[in-house]
Amino acid sequence: MRQLASRIDASTPAHRDRAVDGLRALALMAVPAGHWLLGGFTRDGDGALHNASPLSAFAGFAPVSWVLQMLGVFFLVGGYASVLSHHRRPSTTGAWLRGRMVRLGRPVLGVTAVWALLIPVLYAAGVPEDTLRTGAKLVIQPLWFVGVYAVVTALTPCCVRLARRFGGWAAAPLIGSVAVVDFLRYGPYADAVPSWVGVLNILPGWLFAYQLGVCWGQGRLSRRGARLLLVGGTALFAVLLLAFHYPASMVGVPGEARTNSHPPSLLVLALASAQCGAAVLLHGRIGRALRRPALWAPVVVINLSAMTILCWHQTAMLAAAVPASFAGVVPGLTTSPDSVGWIVARSAWMPLFAALLVLIARYARRFEEPWETGDRAGNVRRAAAGLLAAGFAVFALRLA
Repeated sequence: MRQLASRIDASTPAHRDRAVDGLRALALMAVPAGHWLLGGFTRDGDGALHNASPLSAFAGFAPVSWVLQMLGVFFLVGGYASVLSHHRRPSTTGAWLRGRMVRLGRPVLGVTAVWALLIPVLYAAGVPEDTLRTGAKLVIQPLWFVGVYAVVTALTPCCVRLARRFGGWAAAPLIGSVAVVDFLRYGPYADAVPSWVGVLNILPGWLFAYQLGVCWGQGRLSRRGARLLLVGGTALFAVLLLAFHYPASMVGVPGEARTNSHPPSLLVLALASAQCGAAVLLHGRIGRALRRPALWAPVVVINLSAMTILCWHQTAMLAAAVPASFAGVVPGLTTSPDSVGWIVARSAWMPLFAALLVLIARYARRFEEPWETGDRAGNVRRAAAGLLAAGFAVFALRLA
C-alpha cells in the first residue's frame, strides 16, 4: 500500500491543487455517510421496506446533519475547478459545456438503466413491490444533485463575468433572493403565498456556493472575504435557528411540515457560507497535509470515482438491507430507527456498506469512461440504455 501511495504521489502533476481535490473528496464522502447514517428502514407485516429516519425520534441528532451536509463545499470546489477548466478549454465554450454534460450524464444513465433491468428480476425473486419503490426512490434521490449541478455548470460563463466585475460580492444577490423567498414562505403573509414559490430558491440556493467558487478560482475571493463568510454565515445560522425557529436538520425529516433542503432555505446558505469561508481559510493547511502520500492516495481514488460513489452508494446500502428483510428483524437494517441501539447498530453496518460500494464500483466505474464515437453497436446500446433509464424514472416517480 505504501508503494502504491508513493506511485500515485509521484505521478501527480506539480501544479495540481491538492487542497481543492481534498475538499471535494471530503464533501463527496459526506454524501454516503449522511445517507447511510440518517436514513433507515421500517419493515411492515408483509416484509416490505419503507423509508424512515432517526431524526424523527432524535431531534438532538440534527447537528450531525450540519457536519454531513457539505454540498456547499462541493459546489464551491466545483465552481473553482470549472472556471480553471473553462479557461483551459481547447475550443469553444459550447464544446466545453457538452463535454461536461456528457461526463455528468454517463454514470446517471448507467445506474438508472441497470436498475431498470434489476427491478423485474428482483420482483420475480419475491422482493415486494413496496421495497422496490423504496429502493427506486433512494437511488433517484441523489440524482437531483446532478441535474442542479449541470444547470449551474452551464452558467459558468455568466458567473465568470460577474466575478470579474463584482468579485465575491457577486454571490450577495443570490443569498438576498433566497431570503426574500423565505420571507414569503414563512413570513406574516405565508398563508396567501402559493406553495410553488419555494421552487424559486432552487437555482440561487445552489448557485450561491458555486459563484463563490468561481470568484475563488478567479482570484477574487480574498482571505478577508473568507473570514467575512465564516463569521457572517455562522452568525446568520445562529439567528435563524434561535430567533426565527428554522428546522434544525439540514435534511428532510419524515412528517415535518418544513424542510431546509428541498428547496434550500436561507439556513442552508448560512451553513454553506460558513463552510466555504472555512475551506478557503484552511486551503493552505490542507494542501500541505496532502503532500503526504498516505493521505493523498485515497483522495485521488475518491475523485476518480466521484460520480460512481454518488450514483451507487444507495444501491450498496440496499444490497445489504433487501436480503436482510427476508430474515425478519435485523437491528440497524430492518428495525425502526427510533432508539440509541439502532444508531449503534447502523454505525456497525456502515463498513459493510462501504465494502459493498467498493465491490459495486469495481464494475460500475466503467460508466464514467468516455463513449466511443462512430460505433454503431455503441449507439444502439446507448439508445437502449436511454429507454431503460426512462422506464426506471417512470417507476421511481410513481408514474406507473
